[in-house]
Amino acid sequence: MKAYKGVCFDFDYTLGDSTASIIEGFRYGLTQMGWPEPDPEAVRGTIGYLLEDAYTMLTDDADPTHRAQFRPLFLSIAKPRQKEETVLFDGAVELIRGLHGRGIQTSIVSTKSRDTIEYIMHRYGLSDALTTIVGTEDVKRPKPDPQGLNMALSRMGLAPEQVLFCGDTTIDAGTAKNAGCDFAAVLLGVTPEEDFKDWPHRFIAKDLPALDRWLRE
Repeated sequence: MKAYKGVCFDFDYTLGDSTASIIEGFRYGLTQMGWPEPDPEAVRGTIGYLLEDAYTMLTDDADPTHRAQFRPLFLSIAKPRQKEETVLFDGAVELIRGLHGRGIQTSIVSTKSRDTIEYIMHRYGLSDALTTIVGTEDVKRPKPDPQGLNMALSRMGLAPEQVLFCGDTTIDAGTAKNAGCDFAAVLLGVTPEEDFKDWPHRFIAKDLPALDRWLRE
């Protein structure tokens, strides 16, 4: 396997699971705006998208004022719960600690708020193992635009060909392609394995221990 100097991760459904708090945030935000309670599985299918885009996906409402109105309603409920209730997937701590111990830089690039991710990673004692975290507030153009991943690369001091980007959606695959990084899919979200076949990828992992084993080969 290629020896990478850095590994960047998406967060939701790649490293961690915030499903319950996210669903509750959507339920509150949408009902406050007069929409019916959303189907939880439909909400799961939007995780990883920009909040405003997820709102439009669930409501077919593209009105810019309504899209902007949704974000603070969602965050008022979901953000504090995500900080305390989000769990990392099995193998996440060992994966990140193992990479750090082998001198491989690790970073996170996500549409989730940076301070939320920082809080979660601090809870798990992983803050010192991460070079940087790039969240939604750090970029003007969300994934699959490579702005966030390019920011992480710059902070890591690495070239795209030295870094692997890992994520659970084809949006993540597109982000890696647009940045010039290799990509590994992690099948912990709602995107099936076959959806990645048309995207450049080095590996498809059923879970994080499988990804860890592959990175050690």
